[in-house]
Amino acid sequence: MIRYLLECIAFQLVFLVIYDLWLKKETFFQWNRAYLMFTYSISLVLPWVKLEAFRNTVPKAIEGYTAFLIPLQETKIVEVTAQAPMVSLSWQEVVYIAGTVLAALFLGYKMIRLYRLRRKGTLSVFPNFTRIIIADSNAAFSFFKSIFLGDQVLAREHKTIIEHELVHIKQWHSADLMFFELMRIVAWFDPLVYVYQARIAEVHEFIADAKVAKTNKKQQYQELLSQAFQTDHISFINHFFKTSLIKKRIVMLTKAKSKRILQLKYLLLLPFLFGILCYTSCERESGTNGSSTASIVVADVENLSSSEEKSLISGLRSLADTDNDFKLSDATTVITFRPASEGSFISGPSGELLPVQMTIDSETVGSDFSLFDAKAEQLKVALDGDSAAFGTVEQFPVFPGCEGAANGRECFQKMMQKHIGKNFRYPLEAQQKGIEGRVSVMFVINTEGRIQGLRTRGPHQLLEDEVVRIVSRLPPMVPGKASGKAVNVSYSIPVHFRLEGQGMSPQEVIANEKRESERIAALPQNVIALLKNSVPFEMVEQVPVFPGCEDDSDGRACFQKMMRAHITKHFQYPKAAQEAKIQGRVSVMFLISKEGTIAHIAKRGPDPVLEAEAERIISELPTMKPGKRANGDAVGVMYMIPITFKLQ
Repeated sequence: MIRYLLECIAFQLVFLVIYDLWLKKETFFQWNRAYLMFTYSISLVLPWVKLEAFRNTVPKAIEGYTAFLIPLQETKIVEVTAQAPMVSLSWQEVVYIAGTVLAALFLGYKMIRLYRLRRKGTLSVFPNFTRIIIADSNAAFSFFKSIFLGDQVLAREHKTIIEHELVHIKQWHSADLMFFELMRIVAWFDPLVYVYQARIAEVHEFIADAKVAKTNKKQQYQELLSQAFQTDHISFINHFFKTSLIKKRIVMLTKAKSKRILQLKYLLLLPFLFGILCYTSCERESGTNGSSTASIVVADVENLSSSEEKSLISGLRSLADTDNDFKLSDATTVITFRPASEGSFISGPSGELLPVQMTIDSETVGSDFSLFDAKAEQLKVALDGDSAAFGTVEQFPVFPGCEGAANGRECFQKMMQKHIGKNFRYPLEAQQKGIEGRVSVMFVINTEGRIQGLRTRGPHQLLEDEVVRIVSRLPPMVPGKASGKAVNVSYSIPVHFRLEGQGMSPQEVIANEKRESERIAALPQNVIALLKNSVPFEMVEQVPVFPGCEDDSDGRACFQKMMRAHITKHFQYPKAAQEAKIQGRVSVMFLISKEGTIAHIAKRGPDPVLEAEAERIISELPTMKPGKRANGDAVGVMYMIPITFKLQ
């Protein structure tokens, strides 16, 4: 926003310099009026204009790109937030709001002065205007369709003054001034808005003088202007007598009419506009190494069509030959592609190796992005030149405990998540400082089954160090294989750090987590009995089919996505809980029966009000196609999901 404001002011300065040097002294008053109104208005828009003809980026906007190397099969945590009434403002926002309020109050004060003059004056209504005679005054000015005249102004001058003010009324000059008055409220810190308003007021007087001088003796009109009169200092009214303008108006009255050929001066605006458009369309952000960055804002980073993949590959091919950076971003995620160091590359669908690497910066809370999905043409990322991506290796590394598993990849992921959960400890210092966020960790499982090349990226070093500690405790594995030979396998996983209790001490956070674990462990006997006669969602061979997922190649991921969408759509933060400032996480477990209906909803949470809301949401789930065993028999599937209620 700061950059936008500075660009607006810079553009206005350029336009004013052009006006003062080349246009101000000409007698094309209507053209000058149009120039001032147009250039100020367009200066507010130009910083946002990006013409594709001037841009040096990928020619087609890319709507999405995924960010992590493997799909996580864990049950997602759905976090729903209710907005608390407290508002937090930075000191810059406070200063801006204070200035805006003062400017608005000042405008209100001036409007009140006008209202009082109108109420105390003597009104006479005419077809095109209303005349107000002000006692003990020699003022003369207009405001929209009202003409104010002091009773000390000579009666013989009334006709000339009214003709002058009628020009202001008929041409809506007061509307121009009010526009800048409103801009003085919104952009009170911009000194050029005051200059623009002064320039437009001058032009208004020149227009009216030129009009009246055609029907009156110019010499008499000049004598009238030469007299000194008092005036109210109100910036949005059209004064007849304003001492600071008298000399300029007389000069313009005596000035010879400008030749029509001089109207070509206004064409000077075109090259400046062209240059500004080039600047706003071609500008790039500076990189950390002094190189430039091409930037594309996209709608969604989780979806990528075949044509968009091809456009992205084309952009990355160009990037590999330059020193520039390339960014894809949406409202929550920024993916930066940079020329890679030796031994690191991205391979495209056709197998070519591009010396490009990427980093991900995401503000999405609780979201996990996957680089690999069911689409055949998704990009494959390798951390080292001689390593294979986890999603493409012929034989996955074997995690201890997965030796006899039918699906080695799924077992590996499950055991990895279990290892992280078992060894996870939220750093106490990070809790005390309120540090939370997501740490992306990448590493290679080498040909001996050990971890190497560990890399992390997160919001704080404390969280990154904890992830390094967790991953470094991974046990030796049976290495992955390709063509019967052991190979290095690259792997990536996000680890989330989230403080559930805002404003709670670290000891309270730990105690709260312990109580919650105890509550979940103490499940009712009927739920335990159900567990014996059902299959957990993560273990069932064919998951239940959520309506809308019938044709999706990854039914498990689609189920979880639709579940999150359902909770978000039907969620209502209980008013009683908001008033009592009750928040926390409700763990919900339920059965998707052999008929596909929802049954046996069990819930555990910090308060019955939140538990009731969670149960209501789950009870409104639609009927699904039931889960099935490997032999095709329908089976009850137990599903568990935590719903977080948080007041921010």
